[in-house]
Amino acid sequence: MALPLLPGNSFNRNVGKEKFHKSQHWGFCNNVMMLVSDEKPGIGGEPLLGQKIKPKCSIYPKGDGSDVPSWVAFDKQVLSFDAYLEEEVPDKSQTNYRIRYYKIYFYPEDDTIQVNEPEVKNSGLLQGTSIRRHRITLPPPDEDQFYTVYHFNVGTEVVFYGRTFKIYDCDAFTRNFLRKIGVKVNPPVPCPEDPYMKIRREVLEHVEPLRPYESLDTLKQFLQYHGKILCFFCLWDDSVSMFGDRRELILHYFLCDDTIEIKELLPHNSGRDAIKMFLRRSKLPKNCPPRVYQPGQITDRAVLNLYGDFIKNQADGFLMDRYKLGEVDQEFYKDSDLSLGVTINVWGRKVLLYDCDEFTKSYYKSKYGIENFTSVSCKPPSPPPKIERKFPPYNGFGSEEDSLRTCIGLKPTPHRRNFKKFMEKDSYGFKSNILRFFAKLVTDKCVDLDRMFVISYYLSDDTISVFEPIERNSGITGGMFLKRSRVKKPGQEVFKSELSEYIKAEDLYIGVTVNVNGYLFRLLNADEYTLNYMEQNTDKYPFSNLKLALQKLKQEEAKSRELKQIFRAADRKHTKKVDYNTFRDILMSFTVGNLSEQEFVTIVRHYRAPEDTCSDVDFLIALAHEKFKKNMFENFDSFIYSCVYEDREKKNVLPTKDIKRLCKSSRLPLSDDLLESLLSRFEDSEKQIDYKSFFSALNWRKNPVPELQPASYLKERCEDIWLGMPSPIPAKYIDYLTLLKDVFGLEEE
Repeated sequence: MALPLLPGNSFNRNVGKEKFHKSQHWGFCNNVMMLVSDEKPGIGGEPLLGQKIKPKCSIYPKGDGSDVPSWVAFDKQVLSFDAYLEEEVPDKSQTNYRIRYYKIYFYPEDDTIQVNEPEVKNSGLLQGTSIRRHRITLPPPDEDQFYTVYHFNVGTEVVFYGRTFKIYDCDAFTRNFLRKIGVKVNPPVPCPEDPYMKIRREVLEHVEPLRPYESLDTLKQFLQYHGKILCFFCLWDDSVSMFGDRRELILHYFLCDDTIEIKELLPHNSGRDAIKMFLRRSKLPKNCPPRVYQPGQITDRAVLNLYGDFIKNQADGFLMDRYKLGEVDQEFYKDSDLSLGVTINVWGRKVLLYDCDEFTKSYYKSKYGIENFTSVSCKPPSPPPKIERKFPPYNGFGSEEDSLRTCIGLKPTPHRRNFKKFMEKDSYGFKSNILRFFAKLVTDKCVDLDRMFVISYYLSDDTISVFEPIERNSGITGGMFLKRSRVKKPGQEVFKSELSEYIKAEDLYIGVTVNVNGYLFRLLNADEYTLNYMEQNTDKYPFSNLKLALQKLKQEEAKSRELKQIFRAADRKHTKKVDYNTFRDILMSFTVGNLSEQEFVTIVRHYRAPEDTCSDVDFLIALAHEKFKKNMFENFDSFIYSCVYEDREKKNVLPTKDIKRLCKSSRLPLSDDLLESLLSRFEDSEKQIDYKSFFSALNWRKNPVPELQPASYLKERCEDIWLGMPSPIPAKYIDYLTLLKDVFGLEEE
């Protein structure tokens, strides 16, 4: 029993209360003061006695938990109910009513409702969203309230704007949600079938359509396999036919539409047109027809006639062939028909599939379970043995090459020279590409023992010329001994089918005896260019390889101490070098003939001691004086004055490049080669020149030198004369101590 509301009998409700404000019920709407809401709480945010406030959202499920807003607790949670609606049909010729199916979505976060009608094919109704999402009021007389979660259950009816929806089922999430908030969910209720759709289905089952359209839905296959292509490597062996050969092909199978294209792999210089497409992309029939079908002969549908208003050039309809008379039955290749080792028919051509790529292997492994992808061997058959072609022997007329060319073809063609070798080895600049050797005759005749010859070997065309220098009062005319021509090696048959072998550049080196058309020549020496060429090409001239020559000396390492004592005894002045003849006698006796002449010359050239260049300088100065005298050039003091002006530090030396520039600018009457040689003789280690001594030496008035002796007159000269006979020895003195150190590791004691 409640206490009467009398002073002293009621509790003080304001104890601990801090908020005593009144709710704002009035406001402005379009600048007009009006009652905005009368549902706000009373004083301090608490409702007055007897005041009831409508809830804004569903009631939370009772239980322990955090007090969070509804829009957080029920975020992304939707209750789904299946319902139907009986709708009266105005035209009652077929049925009196229609059954329409709906989906009712209830959002617990704000008690909003959305009603959607799923699409039913050929229903004849506008379907989709029936009621957009918002809060829906209850039907009268409770129109001041809104639907909450407790108004929905299976087997109940809800009224939305005068339309009654009967709920017959819900999903599993909705059942669990309702059970958690204490609602007993009813079992599903059977849903009635739409009578119109039932009648339509029965009619379609018993009536055959007049237009048997076939649904060819290839969109799924296209979307699933777009961009996925099977690749097979193929071979078409057409070598049986005339002028046929083996053709390498690549087959591409497009999974999106079951089409095939074939490309051809054309090797370089195959002689075929550069058209790589062997078969353009299309479906490939298994059994190719005897002829190509005409356009329009093979179609998916055949139109028999058109009907309608033809006056306006328009047709309202068309009549199709329902029985497909004259249809051509074709069977095309599928992916299941392709595998390694299978031969397919490509419009009459037998194409063998012998290999495939990795994607194709993985596709067949995943779809068909194939594990074996061993490639098929398709090696070409071994060619038949070639018939050896025999040529008649040489008959002695013309050269051997010309006679051979007459036997190769009906129309004789000239022998093709090695033009590339000729252009590379022809003389140009300072490179003569001519190997010159100093030789003597090997004969028993006393008259010919002292005859000396110059043998020239031309690298451009492998020809040889022999020239004998002219000596006065020798009793021998001299001059050209053998004109430039190729020389055959001795001991060959003259009249034979094969070409003869000729003397090569590798056959000529110092110390060898060469047979030139029956004359034996022993090569004694070679010029500087020849020796340098042989040392640069040690693969062709192994006797010019310094390492191999020193290796032969190293084999006698047990006698190294004895060899050192012999060299010391020969070097009485302790200059650490010996003359050429002494060095030759010692080294040849030490190796007991194991060292060839070419190898000995290679060792001497490497370990030769530097010679005195005074005579060389005198010769160059005499040559320069002769040039100055011819041109009456005497202005050497101006050169010295210019150098003194340039020498700001007073060192009496200037860089070589400055002296050369000064000589060029003053038009000194000397050739470039002669000027370079003179500058190199006066140059010190720092590439500087004492300009006073240099120009004083060139002053032919103040410092004259003996004139050059004129060269002896030769009765006969030719282009391959060796101008300036080589020295009989490659070096005057040899540094034997460096040789012993490099070969045996002996140091100076």
